[in-house]
Amino acid sequence: MSRIMASLGWVTLATLLVAMPALAQEPASPETPAVQNAAIEEAATPEAGQPKADTGEAAATPGHMSQQLEDIASQVDQSEAAQETTAGILTPIYQVAEALEFPAFHWIAFAVMLAGVIGFAMQLVIGKLVVVAHMGFSVREILSDVLSFAISLIGLVLTTQAAAQNSTFTQSPFAVLSSSLVGLVLGVMLYYWGQSQEVDAVRGRRALAAEQMAREKK
Repeated sequence: MSRIMASLGWVTLATLLVAMPALAQEPASPETPAVQNAAIEEAATPEAGQPKADTGEAAATPGHMSQQLEDIASQVDQSEAAQETTAGILTPIYQVAEALEFPAFHWIAFAVMLAGVIGFAMQLVIGKLVVVAHMGFSVREILSDVLSFAISLIGLVLTTQAAAQNSTFTQSPFAVLSSSLVGLVLGVMLYYWGQSQEVDAVRGRRALAAEQMAREKK
C-alpha cells in the first residue's frame, strides 16, 4: 500500500513539474492583435484640442516678410515725425539744386563724374598692380576705390538723366564731347595722384617696419 502511495506521489510530482511551464504562460487572447492595432492608431492620431506638430508651414515666408515691411513702411510714411525729418533732409538739397540752376551745371557735373569713373577705374586696375610691384597691398584702399568708383558711376548716370530732362546738354554734341574730354584729363590726373599717394604710403610702411626691426636688434 505504501509503495502504491509512493508511486502515486511520484507520478503526481512528475505531472506537476511538466505542467508548471505551461501554467506559467498566459494564454494569448484572440482579441490582442485588434487591441494592439487600436492602441497604435490611437497613439498616431492626435487628440482633439491638442496642437499639431509644427511642420514648418507656420514659418515666416518671403511674402509674409514683404507684407510686414510694407506695413512698417506705411506706418513710417504716415508718421508726422518721419515727414518732418524727411523734409529737414531734403530741403537743403533742394536749396542747393536751385542755387546750381545755371546753364553750365550739367556740363561741369558730367565732367566731374566722368573724371571720377575714369580715375578710380584706373586706380583699381593699374594702380593696384603698381602697388603690388612695390611689395604693398591694402584692402582698405581697394574698398575705398571701389566705393568711390560706384559713387562716381551712379552720379554720372543720374547727371545724364537729369541733363536729358532739364537741359539741352545731351542734345549738343559739342557740349558732350568737350565735357568728356575735360573729364578724361581730370580722371587721368586723379589716377596719378592716387597712385603716388599709395606708393608713398607703401614706402612709408616699409621704412617704419625696417626702423622697428633695427630697434629690436639693438
